[in-house]
Amino acid sequence: MRDETEALIVIDIQNDFCPGGALAVAGGDEIVPGVNALMEDFPTIVLTQDWHPADHTSFASQHPGAAPFGMVDMPYGPQVLWPDHCVQGSDGAAFCPGLQVDRAQLLIRKGFRRALDSYSAFFENDRRTATGLAGYLRERGAEHLTMVGLATDFCVAWSALDAARLGFEVTLRADLCRAINLDGSLAAAQQQMQKAGVSVVSASG
Repeated sequence: MRDETEALIVIDIQNDFCPGGALAVAGGDEIVPGVNALMEDFPTIVLTQDWHPADHTSFASQHPGAAPFGMVDMPYGPQVLWPDHCVQGSDGAAFCPGLQVDRAQLLIRKGFRRALDSYSAFFENDRRTATGLAGYLRERGAEHLTMVGLATDFCVAWSALDAARLGFEVTLRADLCRAINLDGSLAAAQQQMQKAGVSVVSASG
């Protein structure tokens, strides 16, 4: 077991991001056994869960004539339009089968405000509205965070970047993440994380 300064952040391993889901990430379900095994090593475990109202403004269906994966300008900046996904209470929003959710001490739901999307576990996409996760981790004495989950180039990367900006030491387990890779988004995210000092590894160090 790692010491009390370490925490594991498990990001959005939900049905809609796994094969067959509304916004499926290739191989998303493959990471579940490895994530479960990693949970055994950490004293602090946090799960995040995308949790959208059915009329969320990031859904392409809410913009007449728009198609999924297009872009629109929101009051908080550019926003990718997504297929309807992770709707509150739906099977798609549920965690992937087999994920050992009972090991976690905290669940952070994000994206529940209709007019504001939320990729990061720490802030919504306006970059100002906090989820409260940073305060929780500091109260628990966590200084070193390990990130796993879906998808590498969106919710995982944004969480890692925010954690680094907040002063945490961050490791991303690339072997326990999968990416959407939308128009080069994975390479861009990797470059940003490297610049921010996030350690990207493919096995526990």
